Amino acid sequence: MSSIAPLQAQLASEHRVLLAYSGGLDSSVLLHQLVLLRSQRPGLQLRAVHIHHGLSSLADSWVAHCRQQCVQWQVPLEVVCVDVDARQGGIEAAARTARYHAFSELLLEDETLLTAQHLDDQSETLLLALKRGSGPAGLAAMPQQHWLGAHRHLRPLLEQSRQQLEAWAHQHHLTWIEDDSNSDARYDRNFLRLDVLPVLNARWPNFSRAVARSAALCGEQEQLLDELLSESLASLVDACGTLAIAPMLEMSDARRYALLRRWIAGQKGSMPSRDALRRLWQEVACSREDAEPRLRLGHYEVRRFRDRLYWLPLMQSLAGYQLAWPDAEQPLTLPDGLGLLRLNNRGVALRRPGPEEPLSVRFQAQGSFYIVGRAGRRPLKKLWQELAIPPWQRERTPLIFYGDRLIAAAGVFVTRDGAPDSPETTWNIDWCRENNKMEIGDEGQTDSGAAAKL
Repeated sequence: MSSIAPLQAQLASEHRVLLAYSGGLDSSVLLHQLVLLRSQRPGLQLRAVHIHHGLSSLADSWVAHCRQQCVQWQVPLEVVCVDVDARQGGIEAAARTARYHAFSELLLEDETLLTAQHLDDQSETLLLALKRGSGPAGLAAMPQQHWLGAHRHLRPLLEQSRQQLEAWAHQHHLTWIEDDSNSDARYDRNFLRLDVLPVLNARWPNFSRAVARSAALCGEQEQLLDELLSESLASLVDACGTLAIAPMLEMSDARRYALLRRWIAGQKGSMPSRDALRRLWQEVACSREDAEPRLRLGHYEVRRFRDRLYWLPLMQSLAGYQLAWPDAEQPLTLPDGLGLLRLNNRGVALRRPGPEEPLSVRFQAQGSFYIVGRAGRRPLKKLWQELAIPPWQRERTPLIFYGDRLIAAAGVFVTRDGAPDSPETTWNIDWCRENNKMEIGDEGQTDSGAAAKL
């Protein structure tokens, strides 16, 4: 690698780029090449971001190095401090999650993210995927380009070896940070870099390039499957993103699991293991009709309702909440991002409460009720079923009480006790939700009760 021609070709259509700049060898080389490219293309808008993980006592000195280098090369630098929760799959995975979340928050419109992974990183990634028992999607390792939300993410150095990057750095007298944690073989990636890959490359000098070819072939196979299954998947998924179960019953396991993986990917979920997919199908999709199955996958869960699968974020149970609403002229803020209740002429019409009927909101009620528009008293559970309210929405629907009387379920029904007597004694309560997505219930545990944490 003796020129920036490869980088120039890869960024020919880019006008605004954000480099993930750690200060290490790889990102230092890429930043230097970008500065050279900018001198040839003055219209190229270049920024850098340094993520401060707070995991090393040297982290502040790394920030200082990056600031100094960016000042010297006149590159705007953002330093972002992140919290790394090692409980989320270990330090390495948690740090990566924190980084990419920060990148997503920082990227500007039409800006492309650049990261500096190289050929040897690709070998490590594929070997880690083999260790996990990954299929073709995992073995495809890191693509040279993909999308991070609405932004392109490019890895311009992916075909360059670390040896080539070192040669560039020495040729141009670059300085960089050596992260002390890189010598700690307790981390899987470091173990591969320090103890495994040197042996493999010594035996087979072209090992890393062969690995990259295998990863590319796996990526091509996955792309082909995406194209072949896209029409079938589209026919199973509705506008809300839920997945139809019935058409999948007669499919082979291979086709069914391939569709489930692509459905989960479409929901921005992490790819589950083969065992997790098997449990999803057997314990959730194929559970008995009257069950309320649920399977937790990371920070989400899959649930079934009326022969469809739902991908839902985890949220707290609100069953025990009771909120007094002493002044109805003031909006009432609901817990856990459910929005607010307020008087509004677009809301549901109710009779006004009497002087001895304090207004409150709850999320759980017992007993049977008469509701407007239906004959006969029905248990609340039966009403929810008849009105097609999914189980996870039932404990997250505000129930309006006058004293101890259930008057209405906001946006769902009004009881006879809440029906207005006349226009003069009527008011309207409107549920203003903060978003229009489906809300969920508690984190509880799977199939007839026991949760699966995968």
